[in-house]
Amino acid sequence: MIRLFRVFIPTSVVALLISEILLVLACYTLAILVLNIDLPFYLFEENNYWKLLVVTGMIILVLYFQDLYANLRIPSRILLVQQICLAVGCALLFMAFVGYLRPDLLLGRWLMIVGSLGVIILLPLWRTAYWKYVVAGLRSERVLLLGNSSILGDVIAHLGDRPELGYTLLGYICEESPCDFPIPCLGKIGDVRRVCEELKPTRIVVGMAERRNRLPVQDLLEIRFSGVMIEDAADTYEMAMHRVCSGKIQPSQLIFSSQLGPRPQAIMFQNAYSLIIGAVGMILTSPLMLLTAIAVKASSPGPVLYRQRRVGLNGKVFTLYKFRSMYVDAEARTGAVWAKIDDPRITPVGRWIRRLRLDELPQLWNVVKGDMTIVGPRPERPEFVEMLAAKLPYYRQRLAVKPGITGWAQINHKYGDSQLDAMIKLEYDLYYIKNVAPALDFYIIFHTLKVMLLSRGAQ
Repeated sequence: MIRLFRVFIPTSVVALLISEILLVLACYTLAILVLNIDLPFYLFEENNYWKLLVVTGMIILVLYFQDLYANLRIPSRILLVQQICLAVGCALLFMAFVGYLRPDLLLGRWLMIVGSLGVIILLPLWRTAYWKYVVAGLRSERVLLLGNSSILGDVIAHLGDRPELGYTLLGYICEESPCDFPIPCLGKIGDVRRVCEELKPTRIVVGMAERRNRLPVQDLLEIRFSGVMIEDAADTYEMAMHRVCSGKIQPSQLIFSSQLGPRPQAIMFQNAYSLIIGAVGMILTSPLMLLTAIAVKASSPGPVLYRQRRVGLNGKVFTLYKFRSMYVDAEARTGAVWAKIDDPRITPVGRWIRRLRLDELPQLWNVVKGDMTIVGPRPERPEFVEMLAAKLPYYRQRLAVKPGITGWAQINHKYGDSQLDAMIKLEYDLYYIKNVAPALDFYIIFHTLKVMLLSRGAQ
C-alpha cells in the first residue's frame, strides 16, 4: 500500500496506472514509426510531444471516470473492450474539437487512427494479463487474523473482494470457539506461536472481542521481535476501507492520539482557498445560476431560494442556501425527514437540478460568508443532529470542522436515508477529520467532478 493524498492506495493500482500511461504513449509513438515519420523531429522539433500527452491524459481520465482504477476485477472482457473504446472515442472527439478551433493543434489523421487501434487492441490484453498474473504476484502480505470480533468479519469481506490490495488471508485463530468466518480456523489463542512458525505470516491483525487477561502478550512480543508486523484490527479496517471503525473507538484513543486532526495550519489554509474558490465559483457560475433560478421560478410557485437551518462548526446554527427543488410547504405535514428515492415532495425541475447538483450552487455564498468550506462533512439539520448524537457515539465530533459542499463521505457512500447510512457516513467523516489536509481536499474535489458528471448519489 502507498499513501498518497493521505489515502492508502494499493501498489497494484499505482503500478497499473503508470504502466497504462506508458502503454498508451507507446502506441502513439509506434504509430509514428509505422507511418515512417522522423520521430525526434516530429516530437521535439515540431513540438508535437505535448499533443501525445494530451491524448494519453484524456484516455486515462475517461478510464478513471469509468471506475477502472477503483476496482481492477474484470467482470466481462467484452465490457472492458467497450469501456476502452469509449475512452479512445472521447479522446478522438476532444482532439477533433481542438482541431476545429485551431487546425495546427491537431495530430495527424492516420497517426490518430493507427495509434488508437493499437490502444484498443493492446490495452485490454495488458489489463487482462495484469489482473491474471501481476495482481496475484503482488499479494505479498500473508495475513493471520487473531480473534472473533465482528470487525474482523468486515475486514475479511472487504479484503476478499479486493485482491488488488495485496493481502492473502491465511486464516484466523479463534478466542474460544470457531465462528462463521469464510476462512479456516487454525487453532486457539494458545496456538499463535505454533501457527506463525508453520505458516510464516508477514502481518498479524488482532481483533479480539475481549483482550483483558486473554491477549497472549508474551507470544506476540516474541513474534513482533522476529519481524512480523502486528496491528490492531481497527487500523487495518481504516487502511482498507478508508473510514474509521466507530464501534471500536475508545475515548482514550482520541484523547491521546498524536495524529488526530484538525491541525490549525491545515484549517487556516483550507479557509483561505475555500474563500478564493467560493468567490471565483460564484462569478463563473453566475450565468448558470441565473438560468437555474428562472427554471425554478417557472416550474412551480414559491421562492427561488430555499433557506434551511443547518448545524456548522462547534454546533453553531447557520442558514444554508439552495435552489428550491421541492414544492412549497413540502414538510408542513411530515416535519423534518430525510429525502428518499422518488420523493414526491420534489418538483420535476427540482429532480433535474438535484441530479446535476445545480441546487447546491448557492452554497458558494455560504462558503464566502465563512459558514462552510468547499470540503468537509455535510451540514445536517438541528433535528437530525440531536437525534443522531443521542444514538451514535462520537457524532458531535464531526462538528470539529466546518461543514463542506462536498466531502469524503459524499464521494465514498451513497445518499443516506437511515441510521445505518448515517453511521457509515460518520465513519468517513471521522476519517476525514483525522486526516484533514489540503492534499486530501483536492483529492476529494477531483473525485467530486466524477460524481457530478455521472450524476451519482443524487436523490
